[in-house]
Amino acid sequence: MTAPQAQGGPQDTVRQPLVELDDVAKFYGNIKALEGVSLEVHAGEISCVLGDNGAGKSTLIKIIAGLHRHDAGRFLVDGEETTLANPRDALERGIATVYQDLAVVPLMPVWRNFFLGSEPTTGAGPFKRLDVRLMRETTRSALLRMGIDLRDVDQPIGTLSGGERQCVAIARAVHFGAKVLVLDEPTAALGVKQSGVVLKYIAAARDAGLGVVLITHNPHHAYLVGDRFVLLKRGVMAGSHTKDSITLDELTRQMAGGSELEELSHELERATGPGPADTV
Repeated sequence: MTAPQAQGGPQDTVRQPLVELDDVAKFYGNIKALEGVSLEVHAGEISCVLGDNGAGKSTLIKIIAGLHRHDAGRFLVDGEETTLANPRDALERGIATVYQDLAVVPLMPVWRNFFLGSEPTTGAGPFKRLDVRLMRETTRSALLRMGIDLRDVDQPIGTLSGGERQCVAIARAVHFGAKVLVLDEPTAALGVKQSGVVLKYIAAARDAGLGVVLITHNPHHAYLVGDRFVLLKRGVMAGSHTKDSITLDELTRQMAGGSELEELSHELERATGPGPADTV
């Protein structure tokens, strides 16, 4: 009599993505903004979407954030096929999006911006008021948990550097229970040092168990923190890779156009031609 075969343990199961786009397309009349795009976002991983201007990155963000509905393909959240009705619907499902402009009020203090739209109150009836003390303390502790030590949470958020504002926005999304964090070009307008600070906190969000979608046109930043890479070109997928399957040089080459860039280089060499011979 043969012994029964052991059943596969949890390690044999494939992890289910928090968010998955399968062959998604978006059309504006006769214009194809996106076509055949697939993306997986896993807990504790950073999925990078790379592409030049006009590649379709903004359209992809709007679909994940619930601003626009996809016209073809499947959009799954926690394995369930869905269509997000609006950004509030996305937030309720744990998808938070941080845009380049950050949607902050520059003259308001950091703690006020941290709770913007979700302010806790105390008291009842005519004595109901904002719980300022709770907001200050919660903002300070939430930022410290992410390793962000601001000088003063009472200072206007507009006095912070671009990198610090990005970090506050990331900490806010983590505090309010986001499972998926979508970041729209968070380092685009930052210098080298500030970009490094922001990338550090993006990695901290990943280490906290979030699934992160990093939209960027910078392959060097993407490769530093990314686990998966999707390349877009004119609304179509130009490649999909995991970090162990592609080098930074190859990612940069594909991002820059690869053969198109080489062809341009040859054309420029022919156009320039050999310089005049040096005379003695």
